[in-house]
Amino acid sequence: MAKVDRQKVQQVQEQVARHRSAIVQFMRDIVAIPSMDSKIGEVGERIGAEMKKLGFAEVRFDKMGNILGRIGSGARTLVFDSHIDTVGIGDPTEWLHDPFIGKVENGIFYGRGACDEKGSTPGMVYGLAIANQLGLLEGWTAYYFGNMEEWCDGIAPNTFVEVDPGVRPDFVVIGEPTKMQVYRGHKGRVEMRVVSKGRSAHAASNHLGDNAIYNLLPVIAGIRDLEPKLGDHPFLGHGKITVSDMVVKTPSINAVPDEAIIYIDRRMTFGETKEEAIAQVEALIPAELKSKVKVEPLFYDEPSYTGFVFPVDKYFPAWALEEQHALVQAGLEARTQIGLPEGASGKWNFSTNGIYWAGKAGIPSIGFGPGDEETAHTVMDSVSLDDMVKATEFYALFPAILAEKLA
Repeated sequence: MAKVDRQKVQQVQEQVARHRSAIVQFMRDIVAIPSMDSKIGEVGERIGAEMKKLGFAEVRFDKMGNILGRIGSGARTLVFDSHIDTVGIGDPTEWLHDPFIGKVENGIFYGRGACDEKGSTPGMVYGLAIANQLGLLEGWTAYYFGNMEEWCDGIAPNTFVEVDPGVRPDFVVIGEPTKMQVYRGHKGRVEMRVVSKGRSAHAASNHLGDNAIYNLLPVIAGIRDLEPKLGDHPFLGHGKITVSDMVVKTPSINAVPDEAIIYIDRRMTFGETKEEAIAQVEALIPAELKSKVKVEPLFYDEPSYTGFVFPVDKYFPAWALEEQHALVQAGLEARTQIGLPEGASGKWNFSTNGIYWAGKAGIPSIGFGPGDEETAHTVMDSVSLDDMVKATEFYALFPAILAEKLA
């Protein structure tokens, strides 16, 4: 096992500095390729080409259409997870620059996916290649896993373990933005909808109808006022609930709607269960409306761009590792080895693929990536280029530091 001494750290930093321009160009290339609506084929090809150039032992797409790169041949398995799909751009007039060409201003690169989450991909790919070159992958089989996440958290790692390549890793590092800190958990989530059935009538004779929207008003008001009563946890924080969308079915805009649906995003902290979260919403339905208004948990069975279908319910458990876990401690040490200040671990406010890796499969996972999640999904989607390159040092050193912690 290669010892991570000052000389090895210096060698890593020298290699990262030598590759800086290539890392930055790689980043700009993958942001320039749109990958919205889980259509990651083209950007996956670009990432695959870079991994082949850097000497990965295996580079291919899996059945779902995620890009895999394998390097090293050790007994333990480590996965670097980075989702390479993005949300859409919304109103193009809101952007002050082309969302795909992007711009660099004061060392910050702005573009769709720069923060969430393409910013970790160049560092992960180059970091693993540098680690392999310097003997820092001894004892590890490592994967870079560029995947689809935006429309259903955890579905891609679920297929990684259970379908293709059918590998259960020992440890996972998630590249979602952490402001260059080590994160060790986040809240869970359950998605549901409330369906209201009414009776249509002409708007001029609305008294003959039963307005499905009106039946939802007490539920909407109840959700608005429910949050203070939700669970709390000293590390993960307070539960959250939001009405996130509404769909109305009506014969015309001159008719009483006969169906209305609201969608609910419910963030769950430790001590809250899926069943309890659904029951809380059901309790908001007035007794006289229970025959017309129903709560339904959501299910995801949309085919990927390859046509692959992997049905899952949209329940995502909360998860957290203890601060003293070897994986967390290895991450904290890797930060200090590359010259970042010491600090405690943290957590995400949003959700990541950790809901499967750690929440469902129980695989120890941490997060480390450049960028601030507050810019995610906004027209200010961005990452510091210095941080993006610096993260490469972390990814290169981390496997050997973790191996030392486990020895």
